[in-house]
Formats: sequence, structure tokens, C-alpha cells
Amino acid sequence: MRFISWNVNGLRAAVKKGFEDIFWSLNADFFCLQETKLQEGQIELDLPGYECYWSYAEKKGYSGTAIFTKHTPVSVRRNIPGHETEGRAVTLEYEDFYLVCVYTPNSQDSLKRIDYRMSWEDDFRTYLVELDKSKPVIACGDMNVAHEEIDLKNPDTNHFNPGFSDEERGKFTELLDAGFIDSFRALYPDKRDAYSWWSYRAAARSRNVGWRIDYFVVSERLKDNIKDAYILPEILGSDHCPVGLDILW
Repeated sequence: MRFISWNVNGLRAAVKKGFEDIFWSLNADFFCLQETKLQEGQIELDLPGYECYWSYAEKKGYSGTAIFTKHTPVSVRRNIPGHETEGRAVTLEYEDFYLVCVYTPNSQDSLKRIDYRMSWEDDFRTYLVELDKSKPVIACGDMNVAHEEIDLKNPDTNHFNPGFSDEERGKFTELLDAGFIDSFRALYPDKRDAYSWWSYRAAARSRNVGWRIDYFVVSERLKDNIKDAYILPEILGSDHCPVGLDILW
């Protein structure tokens, strides 16, 4: 099975930049989106063979997640307990696993939203741990943190910035310690210059001055099922690129 995750930074904008061609070219069983930035009925996509599951933010033009899938789920959950207003998660349950698409809150400049971010991190970890008690979990999306220094180009100058603060990195460590693995790092522990997001400023993408903040985090017991985990920086259309996971069942 192929899983793709992409923060499209506005799905309507991405559609104008070739989203549907990219979608079909990747031929995913599950295509997960973050930051769709729309409400129900604001877009029509012709994706025959796929079912679509959306989670919308109450605030217009903000946040939002979605999963397009070839496989009908057993159940669908939107958001996580205690965080029902920003459309930051969709969970699909299948016979053998849960799939969670997530868009983690940004701590914002000067870490002014760090308290909410810490609350989210604890609640999200608790949510995944509870799911994991019944069946394995595949959680993917823009998790808004570069976990280790290898995961961004300039760790020294970004140490206290949102996405690379000690608090955020610590919470990601706690998540992994709770029984999960970073699938990309599990396969490529020493791979450098592998990024999934670049600032629009200073030609950052063409110079590959980026951050790896988009992940597939999976239950530890799925480690031997992973065929590959990868990043697709050649695909444009957003300030993020898609990331992928191929799993054998």
C-alpha cells in the first residue's frame, strides 16, 4: 500500500498549480492533505475511485485536513478530543490499522502559541497511544517540528524559533518514546539535506535551505512492514513537498 502526505498550503491554489496531475501520477492508496484552507462545498474534485473524508476549521480559509482513499474505512473520526474547532485531524479506521492525517498547530513567532502547542502535543500523543492499544497506527502530516539538527539546514540560527524549540523537539521525542517510530529516519538515520518545507524567502528552495517537518510516524510493530519512506522535493505547488510511505501487509 502507498501512503502520500502533503501540506498543500491551500488546496484551491494547489489545483491551479497541477494538483490533480500530481495526484494521479503518485497512484496512492491513501492521499492525505493538510492546510486545505477551505470549507465544505468550496471545491469540486473529480477523483473517480477515491472516497474523500474532510475535516474543516470553523475559521474560513484556515487549517483543514483531508484523506482521499481507494479503501472504504470501518469508521471515520474528525479532530481529536479537546481540539474540535480547527480541522486538524482525520482518522480512518481499517481492519488492520488506523490512519491519522494531522496538521499540528504552529507555535507562531516568538513562540506565542507554545502553551497551546504543548497542550495539543500531550493530547495528540494520548490519542495515538489509545488507538495503538487496539491496532497499529500510521500517523502522517505536517507536524511542524524538525526533530533533530540533521532535519534542518541551519540548526544553530534556528534553535529558539518555532518548529525547532527545545519544547517542540522534546514533545516529538516523547511521542516516539511512547511506542512509535519516525519511518524516514528508521530507514535513513544519517541522510542529510532531506527536507520537506522551504521558506518562500531568499530562494530557499532552489538552494535547498529547508526543514523536514512532514512525517510518517508509525507504531513500532510496523517497522518490519515498511518497504520505503521517501520525500519528493521535485514536486512543486506548495512550500511543502509530498512525503510518502510504502508498506507491505
